[in-house]
Amino acid sequence: MKATVTRQDAYRHAVRIRNHELTLDEPIDEGGTDTGPSPLEMLAGSLAGCVAVTIEMYASRKGWDIGGVEVQCDFTPAERGTPTTFDLVLRLPEGLSDEQVERLTVIAAKCPVHRTLEGEVMFRERVERVSLAG
Repeated sequence: MKATVTRQDAYRHAVRIRNHELTLDEPIDEGGTDTGPSPLEMLAGSLAGCVAVTIEMYASRKGWDIGGVEVQCDFTPAERGTPTTFDLVLRLPEGLSDEQVERLTVIAAKCPVHRTLEGEVMFRERVERVSLAG
């Protein structure tokens, strides 16, 4: 998996992933132009989206019609002495049985983004000096 980010202006950046282009920016009160979500907001969106897709795929394989699903993710980044905290709210249809809800809750924690965030993370960084256009 690969994402490439290129500065557009100020804090606005174009993110290219496969054949898709997204915009990242900072809110106006942080010096940006608010033309897109901030990188941290995208992280919350990635986790919420992954949870939603994972439980929908699982339900589909089980033949469960779960209809509309909504996942909300609020998070507080780590500060000195406290870990990053993700608060996830799964909004599932009322008609699901307790067993289905329990199983979907377990499956939600197995989405790839959730597992990546809770696992050990390593960074390999390098600097390349290149001539950048503009």
